[in-house]
Amino acid sequence: MDASSNEVIRDCPPFFKVYKDGRVERYFVTQPVPAGLDPTTGVQTKDVVISPAVKARIFMPQSTTPGQKLPLLVHYHGGGFSIGSAFDTFTYKVTAPLVKQANIVLVSIDYRLAPEHPLPIAHDDSWVGLQWVASHANGQGPEPWLNDNADPSRVFLAGESAGANIAHFVAVQAGATKLVGLKIRGMLIVHPYFGTREPSDNELDKYVCPTSTEFDNDPVVNPAADPKLNEMACERVIVLVAEEDGFRNRGEAYYETLAKSGWRGKVEFFETKGEGHCFHLVIDNHNTEVLKNKMVDFINKDI
Repeated sequence: MDASSNEVIRDCPPFFKVYKDGRVERYFVTQPVPAGLDPTTGVQTKDVVISPAVKARIFMPQSTTPGQKLPLLVHYHGGGFSIGSAFDTFTYKVTAPLVKQANIVLVSIDYRLAPEHPLPIAHDDSWVGLQWVASHANGQGPEPWLNDNADPSRVFLAGESAGANIAHFVAVQAGATKLVGLKIRGMLIVHPYFGTREPSDNELDKYVCPTSTEFDNDPVVNPAADPKLNEMACERVIVLVAEEDGFRNRGEAYYETLAKSGWRGKVEFFETKGEGHCFHLVIDNHNTEVLKNKMVDFINKDI
């Protein structure tokens, strides 16, 4: 092997490094959780193929009442657009408790990752995922679990970090294109990543999204720059931030942007004191429980 092939041409910790020969090495590879019934949570899961590029995992309570349709939450995982999946332990830690406690059906969309698939591919894949979900609105979609158990008139979107960015994107797309079949009642924006002006993070943004424009003019990282923002198809939004999160102020700015955008929905803001970015994915403490309950309460308020 040519020694030059081991030369690192782009290093983006804690996400990935790129070698001169094109190889991508991730600093952290998440561990998958097998699909099936988890007897400890009473949550059952099933993996589905939406398109050659897009997959998803469906989560559902083990015990359901025949003929009863449950609220549906469409979830997008975080990971800097470059790590993570709908099938890993972090996604399960977020989604399974919501399914159990809120008594909902949940679909986590698995989008393609940067840098092999630069943005906006993750956003486009995620939009394909929501359109696939909408294809079940008449009860005749390709997936029986959704046809039989999910209520298309009670839909929520959710995501953490980069996934919150994506959830926002698909909500705007749903409104701007007048997506048929789903009534999106609410959206949970958890520790959102909407870019930053920090040089190190800007370099990451430029590499995973080479077509991006400058920060202030790019709606992918700055929702205030999106002329379609007031068309967002969502009735309520809760923005959840963490006090010690480096992206905390961007989350607050998003909350303020929505409040004055002309969008007709209602937006709430909740801050967890003394915690960092996506702390609830890696630790279990009182604040983790409070955050989880806040999300469940937001969903149940509309049921």
